[in-house]
Amino acid sequence: MRARLARAAHWAFEASLAAKGALAAAEAASGLVLLALPGGALAHLAQRLTAHELSEDPRDHLANALLHGAEALSVDARGFYAAYFLSHGLLKLAVVALLARGVLWAYPAAVALLSAFILYQLHRYALAPDPAMLWLSALDLVVIALTVQEWRRRHAG
Repeated sequence: MRARLARAAHWAFEASLAAKGALAAAEAASGLVLLALPGGALAHLAQRLTAHELSEDPRDHLANALLHGAEALSVDARGFYAAYFLSHGLLKLAVVALLARGVLWAYPAAVALLSAFILYQLHRYALAPDPAMLWLSALDLVVIALTVQEWRRRHAG
């Protein structure tokens, strides 16, 4: 029974690494896109992406949120989000790669880095409540718990 739980925990750790890696790659790519796009290109892209949906349902919440968010994003905010997504994504990709290779020092480093991200995300949430910050923090907490458990398993063996 205990061996089965250990295998399930290891599988969950590996799955969380894959999910974190995919999310980190998407974050880094988003940061690069934000850096590369000229001034009004983001608002123009949002208009093109939402035009069909809004022609069918002008009150579509998701399409309106995307459109208004893109239109309201200032140059300063775009620069902040570009830097945040790029650095956040690249740091997480590095940690995921080290953890996937089983580098022992990467386990406590990952816990420290993810803890710092959680603190920052909760700080951002306190300034401007956005449920996405809570979801990202919850996912980071799960990954921290799985990382600690995996580190203990590897350290003991």
